[in-house]
Amino acid sequence: MSSTSKRVVLASSNQGKLGELKLLLAPLGLELCLQSEFDVVDAEETGLSFVENAILKARHASALTGLPALADDSGLEVDALDGQPGIYSARFASMHNAGAGDSDNNQLLLNRLQGISDTQRTARFRCVLALMKHQHDPSPLIAEGAWEGTILEAPAGEGGFGYDPLFHVPERGCSAAQLAPETKASTGHRGRAMAQLKAALAKTSFL
Repeated sequence: MSSTSKRVVLASSNQGKLGELKLLLAPLGLELCLQSEFDVVDAEETGLSFVENAILKARHASALTGLPALADDSGLEVDALDGQPGIYSARFASMHNAGAGDSDNNQLLLNRLQGISDTQRTARFRCVLALMKHQHDPSPLIAEGAWEGTILEAPAGEGGFGYDPLFHVPERGCSAAQLAPETKASTGHRGRAMAQLKAALAKTSFL
């Protein structure tokens, strides 16, 4: 890698994702910026898997900015709900209520899990990263990470975003929203996916 920072567009408008990924990418000399800085709107997520959606988003951002693009497609898989909300995590509640946000997603999840015992509330955050040199890149780098936990019966913590207040991390004894940002970034699903991506980047002159 060059000692000069290289710009990479993040195929997202999510400040929370940007914050986590910036912490993880800083040692690689990559300057990550949101696609919204270029007035790029979110791509339509028509894929049926995290991998498909990550590639769709990265290709879209790269095509409209001319920059290498990194996309993160991630979500929460709850075993008692047969893996839902999965790829629909960010728009779980909005599929029923237009304009719904994180708090609505969390409330819908709690409603769906009413009466489910603690031992059956197992879940995981899953993240797939796709890094593309350009929009026509035929072989983007793909990395994946998973973070096991359980779903709480009520939100806990003020940090993080998305489902973090409901996701209990057993080895830490708290919710993801109660972790320090650096801890969550390094040990969570994005951190695990990024470790895999970094290992792949170390073996190639990708950028």
